[in-house]
Amino acid sequence: MSEWTDERRQAQRELINRVKPWLKSTGATTPEGKARSSQNAYKGGHRPKLRELMKDVQTLLREQRELMKRV
Repeated sequence: MSEWTDERRQAQRELINRVKPWLKSTGATTPEGKARSSQNAYKGGHRPKLRELMKDVQTLLREQRELMKRV
């Protein structure tokens, strides 16, 4: 991985201070965009689904053990 030299860091600092991108960033402005961006951190609810599946698997294994005892 290439490290930045002091000269490169200074040039980047000057460029950023000249362009000032933080003054142009607005974020979402429409209701649709705001609704969409509000879900950026949402992971899709996988844990509750996995928990439910594990309960089903445990139930099936329990039933299988009971059947094997009868055989």
